Amino acid sequence: MNRLSLFYRTIVFILICALLWACSVGKNYKRPELNTPSSYSAKPTADSSTAKKSWKEFFTDTTLQRLIDHTLAYNFNLQLAIKRMEVSQSYAKQSRLAWLPALNAQVSTATNTPSQNSLNGISFKNFLGTNHLEDYSIGLTLSWEIDIWGKIRRQKEAALATYLQSYEASRAVQTSLVAQVANSYYNLLMMDAQLQVAKKNVLLSDSVVQVMQWQKDAGDVTALAVQQAMTQQQNAAILVPQLEQAIILQENALRLLSGDWPGTVTRSAVLEPLITDDTLSVGVPADLLSLRPDVRANERALMAANARVGVAQANMYPSLNLTAAGGLNAFKASNWFIVPASLFGTAAGGLLQPVFQRRMLKTQREVAVLEREQRVIEFRQSVLGAAHEVTNALVKLDKLKIQQQIAGERMQVSEQAVANAQLLFRSGLANYLEVITAQGRALQAELDQAAITRQQLSARVELYQSLGGGWR
Repeated sequence: MNRLSLFYRTIVFILICALLWACSVGKNYKRPELNTPSSYSAKPTADSSTAKKSWKEFFTDTTLQRLIDHTLAYNFNLQLAIKRMEVSQSYAKQSRLAWLPALNAQVSTATNTPSQNSLNGISFKNFLGTNHLEDYSIGLTLSWEIDIWGKIRRQKEAALATYLQSYEASRAVQTSLVAQVANSYYNLLMMDAQLQVAKKNVLLSDSVVQVMQWQKDAGDVTALAVQQAMTQQQNAAILVPQLEQAIILQENALRLLSGDWPGTVTRSAVLEPLITDDTLSVGVPADLLSLRPDVRANERALMAANARVGVAQANMYPSLNLTAAGGLNAFKASNWFIVPASLFGTAAGGLLQPVFQRRMLKTQREVAVLEREQRVIEFRQSVLGAAHEVTNALVKLDKLKIQQQIAGERMQVSEQAVANAQLLFRSGLANYLEVITAQGRALQAELDQAAITRQQLSARVELYQSLGGGWR
């Protein structure tokens, strides 16, 4: 009868535990409704192959590849992001074993010598025949919280999501670094091209000043013409130290990005041949959820916040804890390891229900819910912002292509105008102002063309980054 009663009690206990397990707290994560459009308004395309390219496939310039490779190896921000990821990884590993019991070993010795005039002292002397008591103990203590509400499981979910968030964040740092290095490199090439233009115009202005001086000596022009030509020469000449300064500062900024001391950046490429006519496939906005590391990091943060709501809710419910201890205990060292006389063991179970915690647990749950709502807003905001970035990059590429065509035609016309103005001036059919004006316009046209070419390259980088490329 006793065995049957024990069997029924065991069955009831198992059913109760199963019922409590079924009542696990918190909701499983479900992605919020985003209602992303079916395509980008600027360029409807069903393929997202551009973002799936590794940065070495996208940037084919070998010098740029070496710069990016070096930066990814030595950049401090990326190193810090990796360390943060490793910290989160350690917590995630810890959370995997959170459902196991905790086991501690303890060895202790104690001696108690009470006053001989106290009740304890008189008792020791009368019953034990001594004026002190010794105690020697060695044992193991086990404690185990049964996850009846799924709290530990939610803690594991939160730790794993936090780790994955840091992992995606490190990818986002890498994507940003690749884009920064590429833009800095293209900026250097632009300034190299502009410096060559400025030096060429200085030489051209020298010849114009010399011609004007000859014309003045011959009485064909006044001193004002010579002064105007010298002013144009100085306008071109002042660009040279300005561009040289900007180049050095950009080189230092690029070396700082790659974790190097100030110095030069070796390069041999020129700006114009880097422009290619290949079509960049952008896919659909929904692809950003799987390709953009910053968007993925925000979703992982939302997952972690969702799991913490379950943890906060479980903290308000009863917790079931089991404890057990066992080992050897004796009041004489000589009897300490006599087995089985010195063996001891205890076992206990307790159900703890929070009753009044000064509203602390309720506040924790309310804060967890609000933080989850914040993460939802941040996630939606990141998706929306990413779609806008892609659309803006597409618009830039489209309009800069038109600008580049116009700038190239304007530069050809300006160069021809300079040559014609010089010929007409020598023939007496044009005045010195027409020569100077044509030369100034040609200088500006060449500078503008180099700037537009750099903007085109930067727009390509911006599109690649905004689609989620650069971390592979």
